[in-house]
Order: sequence, then structure tokens, then C-alpha cells
Amino acid sequence: MAVLPLLRTAGLSTSTATATAPRPGRGGGSRRVPSCKCRAAGGDGGRPAITVAGDPPTFVSAPGRRIVAVGDLHGDLYQTRAALVMAGLLSSESDGHVWTGGQTVLVQVGDILDRGEDEIAILSLLSSLNVQAKSQGGAVFQVNGNHETMNVEGDFRYVDPGSFDECISFLEYLDECDGNWDDAFLNWVNVSKRWNKEYPKSPNGDWRPWNFVKKQKGIAARTSLFKRGGPLACELARHPVVLIVNDWIFCHGGLHPHHVEYGIERMNKEVSVWMKGSSANRDDNLDIPFIATRGYDSVVWSRLYSQDPMEMTCRSWKLSSVVAEQTLKAVGAKGMVVGHTPQTRGVNCKCDGKVWCVDVGMSYGVLYSRPEVLEIVNDRPRVLKKWKDSYDEMEVLDYL
Repeated sequence: MAVLPLLRTAGLSTSTATATAPRPGRGGGSRRVPSCKCRAAGGDGGRPAITVAGDPPTFVSAPGRRIVAVGDLHGDLYQTRAALVMAGLLSSESDGHVWTGGQTVLVQVGDILDRGEDEIAILSLLSSLNVQAKSQGGAVFQVNGNHETMNVEGDFRYVDPGSFDECISFLEYLDECDGNWDDAFLNWVNVSKRWNKEYPKSPNGDWRPWNFVKKQKGIAARTSLFKRGGPLACELARHPVVLIVNDWIFCHGGLHPHHVEYGIERMNKEVSVWMKGSSANRDDNLDIPFIATRGYDSVVWSRLYSQDPMEMTCRSWKLSSVVAEQTLKAVGAKGMVVGHTPQTRGVNCKCDGKVWCVDVGMSYGVLYSRPEVLEIVNDRPRVLKKWKDSYDEMEVLDYL
């Protein structure tokens, strides 16, 4: 396994003391937490327990676990549920949000926000499933993408009108829960459907420029939740921009050699501290981490590995493969999984099989394509999809 050498290289403790990042509203704020190794529940079934190093999680050792990677969700709860049910991770009952994945490790590679209207419900669902998965020896991890960092910056250009309404409704529900964040956040996915019926979301017409009062209320609600130090920004701060599970790298855009040289755990910490900081009264004096969140070659924005080969020159196609190989060698990993760029031909591998692209544009706000996920068992990846219309190249590769 490549994880243990990485832990030692990063200088992380190999103790088994459990450490939990502070929840929003619990006084944890922007406090720096030392690197640690956390032991997850579930060493039963003949498998050692999952161990997690870093805060936010950076290195995960999950011996013998099935890994499922899900791409960009963009606020579409219906398609999110469909993907998880198809992967055997979620109960198919319409009103149930029950983890059925046992000891599986689920990794969502970012861009839960924007373009759809059920963003908080999806964040709530994944957090709830993580609690359930841990009790069975599994785990759920999220990776922040460019749309997460954009919203913490206050960039709401791609927010669906219904999501502004969801922010308003969620704050009202939080008040109904007497401000108990944990209860409100974890249960929101179960009550949001009822709240949507009682307080229907606005049609797009209600968000015309002249409906100033309506827009201002929605923007104020969203800003209070996602601003630096806000409760949802602190939830996002619990997740990394790069996660390594066993011998696989998971990130939104792509990891490059200069990111590895800078330090994977360092990037994760800097983005987390930035998200948890309060712009009005902060003691970290940390600007947005450029190497992770800004620029065409940053971790959350890079499309070097995920663009369509038909749109690439021969030189850039060869370069992407070389860079991927150098990155994997630097980390000691066997493969990389990325999202960010919708793949019109479904989940597929690029860079001579080194990088798997799992964003299929499943949200109704993107391509509304059929859900597909990547399953990794014993380091062997294969694509899971509900229908097989034909045996295309990738489907043949699944059976080799």
C-alpha cells in the first residue's frame, strides 16, 4: 500500500487517537488542528478498520474495501439518489435515506453546488450516510470542487433560483430546530421535500431583475450560510481538495507534480483554514490558496486530464499522459479519479489508463445524462451504469 509511506513522509502521527474537526457553531471556528490519524469504526468482518490521516482528511487506508467514485452532482438530488441506488449504496425507497453499502468507501469528487436546487439536501444526505457508513465499517468522503470555493468567495453566478429559496427555507428550519445545527443539517434531506411542498420554490420568473426584495432575501440567506466562517462554509472546510484512498488519488480538476511538491496536506489545510476564517474578524491572514483554487492549472480548475481528446493537439495529449505518470510516481499511486469536465461518452479513462474521468453531467442543470459511477475493487476499476445500450470501447474494457 502506498498510504503508509506517505503518512511517514508527511510526518503524520501513526497513533490511533480519534480526533474530530469542530462542527460549525461549536466554537471551533478557524482554529488550526494538528495533523492526526483517526480510526474509523468497523474493523469487523475480517477487515482492519479504516484509518484517516490529516485534518481535513488527506490519506485514507481502507484495506479490502470496495471504493465507489461519483462525479459532479450540481444540486440534483433525484439524480444523486439514482446514482447511489444503482451503486448499491442507498435504499431504493423513495422516502428512505438508508446506507446499504456496508463497508464500501464512497468518494464524491466535488461540485455539489450550483446549477441545481437541492444543494443543501445533497450535503445533508452525504453527511447522514457517512454517519451510517461508519457504523458498518464503511465511509463517505467528499472532495471540494471549484463551485464550492466559488460560493465561499461569494461568487453566485451559477446558483439556480431554487437554491436561493432552499437557503431561505433551511434557515427557517434551523430556527425551528432552535439553532441546533447538527440536528437541522443532518435531518434536512429528510424534511426538505415536505418544506418544498409547504413553501414551493420560486419559478425562474420570480427572479427577474426587478424583483429586488425577493433576490436580496435569497442572496442574504445564501451569503450568511456560505461566507467564510459561515456554517456551510465550515461544513465544506471539513473536506479536502485532494484525497488519497489506498493507492488512488481523488480530486476535482487534477493533481500535478508541482501540487505534490507544494504539499497535498498543506493545500488541504490552507483551503480549510481559508473557508473557516471570518473575513470580518480573522486571525489567520490567509488569502485564498491560489495553487489549489485559482488558475487553469490549480487542483480544482485543471482540465489537463479531462478534456475531450478530439479537442486536444497531439502535443497536449502526450503532455497530459506524461504529467499524469509523473504525478502518480511522485505520490506512489496507481491511478487518479477526477471530475469537473462532463464526459459526453460516460465515465472513461484517459492518459493511457492512468486517469479516470467520472463527471458525466448527470444534473438536470448540466447534461441530464444517465447516472454512471466508477467502482474500484482490488485496484481494478470498472464503470457501473444502469443500461448498456451497446458495447462501446469502455464497456469492453470493463470485461478485460
